[in-house]
Amino acid sequence: MRYALPLRRARHVALLIVAVAAASLATPADAQWRWRDGNGRITVSDRPPPKEIPEKDILSRPASAALRRAPPAAAAEAASEAASGAPVPAVAAASGPGGLQAEVEARRRRAEQEAAAKAKADEQRLAAQRAENCRRARAHVAALESGQRLARVNDKGEREVLDDRGRAEEMRSARAVIASDCR
Repeated sequence: MRYALPLRRARHVALLIVAVAAASLATPADAQWRWRDGNGRITVSDRPPPKEIPEKDILSRPASAALRRAPPAAAAEAASEAASGAPVPAVAAASGPGGLQAEVEARRRRAEQEAAAKAKADEQRLAAQRAENCRRARAHVAALESGQRLARVNDKGEREVLDDRGRAEEMRSARAVIASDCR
């Protein structure tokens, strides 16, 4: 029975060592990012949120990331000033290369590129729409000039045959479309 007490104590010590090791291997809770996505759902991750997530939707960040960043109000102010072309404040400039200034500049460049890409896509869409309008108007003018009998549906849903005056009105409107869209 003399050996029972040290054996019991050794087990307690071994359990204590295992518990301390397991606790030290667990990731700390403050090393997690939390943000609200575009659908309003809260996302938790050990990686930072995507760049599309606005600063106001980041609910918490790891302590090490919070220390590297400027206060949220200063970061938002620096981002808005950089986007408007105003000089970057001293807080952003003091963070050095790779800091807030570089991030603001990268976001500004990305926003400019996205705006240019959107403008180009809109222009291409409008050009395709103009080309389709031009094609339809030319086909309509050709049908009107062919002399064949044409009909249209009026506001009441009734079908009416175009007379000479109606044909002339249709011709004017089709030629106006050709003048504006066929460049």
